[in-house]
Amino acid sequence: MIESSLSLRLNHKNKRKKQLKKAKKQNTKSKTFFPPSMAKEFSVRPVIFPSSTPSTPYTRRPGSSSPPPPFQTAPRTSSPLPFIPFDIPSTSSAPPPLYSGIPIASSSSGYFEDEPPLLEELGINTRQIWRKTVSILNPIRLDPVLHEDGDLSGPFMFLLSFGLFQLLAGKFYFGIVLGWVIMASLFLYSTFNMIAGRNGCLDLYRCFSIIGYCMLPMVIFSAGSLFLPHGGTLIFAIGMVFVFWSTWVCTSLLLRLASCGDEHRGLVGYACWLVYLLFSLLVIF
Repeated sequence: MIESSLSLRLNHKNKRKKQLKKAKKQNTKSKTFFPPSMAKEFSVRPVIFPSSTPSTPYTRRPGSSSPPPPFQTAPRTSSPLPFIPFDIPSTSSAPPPLYSGIPIASSSSGYFEDEPPLLEELGINTRQIWRKTVSILNPIRLDPVLHEDGDLSGPFMFLLSFGLFQLLAGKFYFGIVLGWVIMASLFLYSTFNMIAGRNGCLDLYRCFSIIGYCMLPMVIFSAGSLFLPHGGTLIFAIGMVFVFWSTWVCTSLLLRLASCGDEHRGLVGYACWLVYLLFSLLVIF
């Protein structure tokens, strides 16, 4: 009997130890780990709430269960922040404005009166171009005085128009036209100076201007060829008329502007006829 009671007590103790071990393991798993630095208590200063009546700061002691006092708003002070006005008073001692130049409104009327137009600064005189064009259109009343001052704006416009009309006909001749005009100017300049000798006073710039303005009949022929049948004798006959027109005008201008006699008209006219015949062949073929 004694042995059985002792065995029961030992079993009971062993079971009790096992239960305590299990409980300790569960408690260690559920607890979070805090480093020793965080486990220390921090010293926090007491919070002071201003009020109309002097009060002592409230400090909550550890272990006290009394609630903190209610929150009290800060009283309004009698001296608020000063208001800074943004309106600057206009006084007689104010400094003058930084910019005292000419106003913008009057600049368009008085400031740019003495300046020439932009086209004149670029050397493009539209009235002079129009007068030269009208003189070419009327070969009987040709005025060589208008062509004494050479320019390149009118010839460039006529060459561009000639190339555009050929482009409408399906021919891309812009580079060919410009190259032929340059070669024709050099050809006529050298031919005329060889014929005239020392008496000739024609420069290359004015020679290029005359040849370019005399391209106006060729421009009209290029525009009219869009409505004419190609491959027939009609377009050849009309082309010869316009070639004669350009040759006559160019020969007259070269002889009168270079102060050369009419005894060389045939030679100069033949050179001009060859130049404008090439441009007419571009239109026909």
